[in-house]
Amino acid sequence: MAGGLLVKPQRYIFAGRHDYDNNLACAKMKKILLLSDTHGYIDDKILAYAKKADEVWHAGDIGDLAVTDAIKAIKPMHAVYGNIDNHEIRQEFPLNDRFMCEGVDVWITHIGGYPGRYSPAIREEIRTNPPKLFICGHSHILKVMPDRKLNLLLMNPGAVGKHGFHQVRTMLRFTIGGDKIDNLEVIEMKR
Repeated sequence: MAGGLLVKPQRYIFAGRHDYDNNLACAKMKKILLLSDTHGYIDDKILAYAKKADEVWHAGDIGDLAVTDAIKAIKPMHAVYGNIDNHEIRQEFPLNDRFMCEGVDVWITHIGGYPGRYSPAIREEIRTNPPKLFICGHSHILKVMPDRKLNLLLMNPGAVGKHGFHQVRTMLRFTIGGDKIDNLEVIEMKR
């Protein structure tokens, strides 16, 4: 993947601390679990990671409201619908979710593209009003990369569901403290 980040190890720490769970006691940070493309699949392992987060963010292709219901039963959640989601999911979740988390402007959408190849549906808005953190799903390919022209960070957590061409199920977790995004980890699971 040119310019992206695809990591084989179980844990990848980005710019920071060694222990996600224990080193956060010293600083007020929000722990985020980011997932996408569940396609109706949820299991105890995903929920165990959700329990360790302060918030869970889902970048679309939820597949079944049972997925988001299970997550919302244990943690606050931001989510958007994806191209496979039915009318019930589209009534509950928006196409785009733009919000502030601590001091970070976040934009989540399902089909977003990546730096230099943003989706036509969002291209003009992202150029004129870029967030600090742009999150999308859809591709089933984990990618984390900066857009130096727009001064933003793109995150695509890949796919954690079992439907699709991906060989490994992936999620991301990271912290947000003030205006800093830190402690990025790739979580890999067998298919």
